[in-house]
Amino acid sequence: QVQLVESGGGSVQAGGSLRLSCIASRATTRLNCMGWFRQTPGKEREAVAGIYVTIGSTYYADSVKGRFTISQDNGKNTVYLEMNSLKPEDTAMYYCATSWTTCREGDIKYWGQGTQVTVSS
Repeated sequence: QVQLVESGGGSVQAGGSLRLSCIASRATTRLNCMGWFRQTPGKEREAVAGIYVTIGSTYYADSVKGRFTISQDNGKNTVYLEMNSLKPEDTAMYYCATSWTTCREGDIKYWGQGTQVTVSS
């Protein structure tokens, strides 16, 4: 069992920045993938970014490339999502997630409770 706790969400104006944090209850080096997903009411959940912990390989949704950066601090069992140049369409509930295998949503085993990000124009 892995518990994930997100923090760092909030309300910002377009063009602003936020940094989300996700603390895992066990060593992130024991996990294979940690990722961030987001969802708005009435829409499907979307993969935003992910990191393969042991090799450091990352991926990003096209909609956030160049603006968001995922990183890890294995010493703190924490994954971050640095979000810059935020747009109103980034408004969503952001969820931290982890998997023993791939970062694909179907392989995600554990989810956090979510942290709300609201971007106003």
